[in-house]
Amino acid sequence: MANVSRIEGKLMKQEVFLPDDYRPAEDEPFMNERQVEYFRRKLLNWKSELLAGSKDTIEGLQDGTRNIPDVADRASEETDRALELRTRDRQRKLVAKIDSALRRIDEGEYGYCMVTGEPISLKRLDARPIATMSLEAQERHERREKVHRDD
Repeated sequence: MANVSRIEGKLMKQEVFLPDDYRPAEDEPFMNERQVEYFRRKLLNWKSELLAGSKDTIEGLQDGTRNIPDVADRASEETDRALELRTRDRQRKLVAKIDSALRRIDEGEYGYCMVTGEPISLKRLDARPIATMSLEAQERHERREKVHRDD
């Protein structure tokens, strides 16, 4: 967990130095300050990219309300808009998962499987920083889900 000090009754996080080329490694303590800071930055950057894309979409939709006389062109434009809105809705849900991961970082729970309590592999977290389960727990969950869906 990050270094924390108290100043006037408030918790203040101290800055963690992280080289630009830093990558979490298996041979260092799991979820040490540098790993936590690496994943925090990764999540914040991802969230920032998603929110910037959403802003562009909103501006595009506002600018794109125009009268298109051709029915086929209008239908094509509406289809494009619907697809864009579905994509943005998925990204909105992703931002909520990123916020949840950032909360887990603040609470010292990030990187641990919510089912088993075991550490989630660094490779998995690097590939999917919002992961809440170890690969094994996720696979068991998906198998159970598939069995229930097939019923």
